[in-house]
Amino acid sequence: MTSPPAPRHRVPLGFLALLIIVSSLNPLVINQFVPSMPGIMTSLGTDFATVQLVLSVYLFATAVAQLILGPMSDRFGRRPVLLAGLLIFVVASVVCTFAPTIKVLLFGRVLQGIGGCAGIVIGRAIIRDRYDRDQAAVTLAYVTMGYAVAPMIGPVIGGIIDDHLGWRANFGFVLVLGVLTTIVAWRFLPETRVRDLAATGASSLLGGFAQLIRVPAFWAFTLAGSFASTAFFVFLGAAPFISSRLLGLSGTAFGFYFLFLSVGYIIGTFLTGRYAARYGVVLMIVVGGIIQVLSGIAMVAVVAAGWITPLGIFLPIYVSGFSNGLVIPNAVAGAVSVRPRLAGAAAGLNGSVQILLGALATMFVAKATDYVPTAMPMAIGVLAFSILSLIAGIWTRTARG
Repeated sequence: MTSPPAPRHRVPLGFLALLIIVSSLNPLVINQFVPSMPGIMTSLGTDFATVQLVLSVYLFATAVAQLILGPMSDRFGRRPVLLAGLLIFVVASVVCTFAPTIKVLLFGRVLQGIGGCAGIVIGRAIIRDRYDRDQAAVTLAYVTMGYAVAPMIGPVIGGIIDDHLGWRANFGFVLVLGVLTTIVAWRFLPETRVRDLAATGASSLLGGFAQLIRVPAFWAFTLAGSFASTAFFVFLGAAPFISSRLLGLSGTAFGFYFLFLSVGYIIGTFLTGRYAARYGVVLMIVVGGIIQVLSGIAMVAVVAAGWITPLGIFLPIYVSGFSNGLVIPNAVAGAVSVRPRLAGAAAGLNGSVQILLGALATMFVAKATDYVPTAMPMAIGVLAFSILSLIAGIWTRTARG
């Protein structure tokens, strides 16, 4: 086993910018098309539950692909695997832009999920290649603070494009971004991982997972971050129904209200960048978990009181986003640091669990909202996963590494 690299306290701005660029496609593509869901439903002659699959299949594809791309980057290097993923993303965006039916669109979204996750999972592995655990948390915080701009402005851009040009223009916009990102990565991305020529075949790729799943600390960190992000996905799954039917918001208005969550997340990740190296990742996770539980309690109380207004719905989500900024970068840094030699596999498995739970949550809350057409299923889901995140966060204090 290789020794972890020595801490480095100054992160080059160019390196940060590159990681932000390649990592931004995934969060952008998850959020940007949400204002277009009613338009897709009308244009392609389908229903809300089927359109919801446009989000869910992307998340499932992302979850599965990370299990493959992370270990492959340990085996073949970070650069070639990332570039291959970006090329798949570009092809998929062409399919989505010109999809004549909902089935073709869903197929394109599966390919987008496969390619789009490459930047975020391999970006995490690249960070762990270069930094120790606490400094990796700092770097991840600054990177996520940067690429949090993507989900922050994504629904705004998506709403404006959809209101004026329609849903296909949204996917065309993503296609252009995918091409530009591929060019930037090809030109500037350095290789940070030496190819492991001793590892060959599927058995070696699965061997990393076999080691990781036996480490309690890996699961403590992974579940703390995954449950925290799932609370957000619960909101995301119900957001189209709540914004259009309960609040009567246009796509553009929904995008601007969505700023609440991302601004909170940016503030949380900024504090992680400032204090993670000083206080350690575990304390940051626990503090963030406590704040998220309080925000979940506030959400349930607001809905139970009937205060169904934009401020009543989005303000608790702002606080939840802030807590995610404290929990998620630290949890990811902890998960990918339990076995530094397997940073790619750890990043892939960690990200897969996170996205898989999110995908299941979006499907569940969409179905629950169909049966109970109020905001209560969403509020209860946010609180439940916040509590689970705090429990896992407390577990990180004692879990064996």
